[in-house]
Amino acid sequence: MATALLSSPPLPSILPTPLKNQNKIVWKQKKCGKIRSCSEFSKEPTLQYGVSRRDLTFIALSSSLNLIFPFSGFSAEEELKMGSTVDDINAYSYLYPIEMPSKKFVFKWVETRKSERYSSAAPLSPDARLRIVSERVDIIDNLIISVSIGPPNTQFLKSKEKSTWSAKDVADSVLADKSALRVTSTQRLAESSLIDAHASEIDGEPYWYYEYLVRKSPTKTSQGSNLFRHYVAATAERDGYLYTLSASTLGKQWEKMGPSLEKTVASFRLLPPTESYVPPYKDPWRFW
Repeated sequence: MATALLSSPPLPSILPTPLKNQNKIVWKQKKCGKIRSCSEFSKEPTLQYGVSRRDLTFIALSSSLNLIFPFSGFSAEEELKMGSTVDDINAYSYLYPIEMPSKKFVFKWVETRKSERYSSAAPLSPDARLRIVSERVDIIDNLIISVSIGPPNTQFLKSKEKSTWSAKDVADSVLADKSALRVTSTQRLAESSLIDAHASEIDGEPYWYYEYLVRKSPTKTSQGSNLFRHYVAATAERDGYLYTLSASTLGKQWEKMGPSLEKTVASFRLLPPTESYVPPYKDPWRFW
């Protein structure tokens, strides 16, 4: 098994908080079916100085990650091992944390929802507009990474021209449709508190990034309003639908887990469609 240890070159951050520390990331990749969770590098011819074309691609991605979030939660010496997932059905990819060697911590992911087409995916609200197309969960550490797809909510995104959309309006559009309760969009928004929202252009396409809190129902062991989940999310548009990757953990765990989840969200990309791609509008009646 071959691995590549990449370190991000110094780049200016687009966020107010400066990027103080550059972080090393270990990415491992192999090809494995419709949805590819990668753990090995395939053999490739190397270029001069022993760097392969795949390595150069990952170095470019590593640089772009630092433009999205200021990962100040990691020290310069700390490595974060990450795996890669590629969903050919919905044509997107992202990285997810596997291990923090310096802390001797290993993530324990379980793929709770395998990749599936939009028409057969589980709805996030009674009107079935927003649907989860894939999800992985670390039950022990209370972490969730999910990808959902849904049409824009015209209450917030009135124009069809996405270049006019603000990050806050995109966040409100997604959050308004993200509720299992039979309530109005305004009531669904009241469940969430938006902390930050900003946009970035990647390969000529806008990506919207936002951070928010969602209040959880009090339990017998934890009363009060301080029980919440902390989310970071990235949204991109294609074929008239919003593709959103969200990552979350309990609020009390954010200091430890937040930087890893931010890296996951910053790595989210829509990919050029292949023959396996199924657009959300295709066969809306089909549920298998």
